Amino acid sequence: MHHDGANALQMNYTQADVSQPILDGLKAAVLLVGADRRVIFMNPAAEGLLETSTQRGCGQDVIDLVPMGMTLQAALIAAEQGETTTLREEVLRAPIQSEEITVDCTVSPLERPLDGPCIIVELNQVDQLARMTRDTTLQERQDAFSQVVRALAHEIKNPLGGIRGAAQLLDSELNDKNLREYTRIITHETDRLSGLVDRLTGGYRASDREPFNLHSVLEHIRKLTLVETPQGLNFERDYDPSIPEILGDHAQMIQAVLNIVRNAVQAMAGRGCIQLRTRVRRQCTIHHRRHRLVVEASIMDDGPGIEPGLRERIFFPMVTGRHDGTGLGLALAQEIISRHGGLIECASRPGQTTFTILLPVEDGS
Repeated sequence: MHHDGANALQMNYTQADVSQPILDGLKAAVLLVGADRRVIFMNPAAEGLLETSTQRGCGQDVIDLVPMGMTLQAALIAAEQGETTTLREEVLRAPIQSEEITVDCTVSPLERPLDGPCIIVELNQVDQLARMTRDTTLQERQDAFSQVVRALAHEIKNPLGGIRGAAQLLDSELNDKNLREYTRIITHETDRLSGLVDRLTGGYRASDREPFNLHSVLEHIRKLTLVETPQGLNFERDYDPSIPEILGDHAQMIQAVLNIVRNAVQAMAGRGCIQLRTRVRRQCTIHHRRHRLVVEASIMDDGPGIEPGLRERIFFPMVTGRHDGTGLGLALAQEIISRHGGLIECASRPGQTTFTILLPVEDGS
C-alpha cells in the first residue's frame, strides 16, 4: 500500500535529482529508504532482482521488500546512527522469489538536505557473474551443437530424398495393391523423417512477425492442456496485466511454450499444479545485449524435478529423461525462443521446476 509521504518524496527525488539516470543504468540493485524505513526509490536492477515493480515496491517497508531478516534490520539501525554496514553472501528468501538469491548488501546513510536523511541499500548478486559465464558457455555449446546438427541433417535428407524417389518409381511400376501399400508406407515415413529433421534444424517455416500478447499464448496452452488432461491437473495464474506486446511468430511461440508445458505434465504424470506467471523486467541483458524492456514468463511445476546430470544439457537435441521421449521438445522450444532474440533458463529441485522465458520488447512494437 502506498503512502502519500513516500510518494511525495519519490516525486521530489525523481524530478529533482540528476543522478537518477546514473542509478537507472547501474547493474547493482539500489533502493533509497526514507526516515520511516519505507522505500522511496528503486532502480530497474532492483525491480528485476526483487521481482517487483517500482509502483508496487515504493511505499513498502524495506524489511518486507528485501527478505533478509534481522541482519538487515541491524544494518538499518547502524545507518540511522551514521554507520555503513556491508553484509556478505546473504540469502534472500521470499515466497515470491522463484529461487534463492545470494547477495552482498551495503547499507549506508545518505544526507539529503532537501528531503531529510535517508538510507541507501545496495544489493549485488554474487552468483550473477558465474551465472552469466555459465549461460554464455551453454549458449556457445548450443550454437556449436546446432551447427553439427544442421550438417548432419543435410547428410540425412539427401538419402531420404533418394529413398522417397525410388519408392515412388517402384509404386508406379507395381500392379499389386498390397505391394503398393508398402511403397506408400516408405514414402510416408521418409516424409515424416524429413519433417522431423526440418523441425530440428528450425527451417520448417519462415517467421511471421506480428505483435501479440504473451497472455494469449499462455491461455491458449492452458485450455488445450486441460482438454488433453482433464483430471488431476491444476493451473494457477499470476499474470501482470501491464506486460506489453512482443513482436514475433504467434504460432511458433505457442509451440515453444506448449513443449515446455507438456514436458511438465509428463514429468508430473498428469497430476499436480502448474503455475503460469508473467512479469516485466527493465534494463535486462540477454545474450550480451541490454534491453530496455523484457517480458518474463515462468512455467513452474511441482513434479519430481530434473535429474542433476541432465540439467546442463536439457535443451540439447536428443537429450531426454524419459525412455519414450525423443529429446526434441525442449530443443525446439530453445530454438524458437532464440529466433525471437530471447532466452530460456531452467531451475530445478525436487518439488519445483521452473522454466523462465525472457523475450525482449522491441521499441515501437
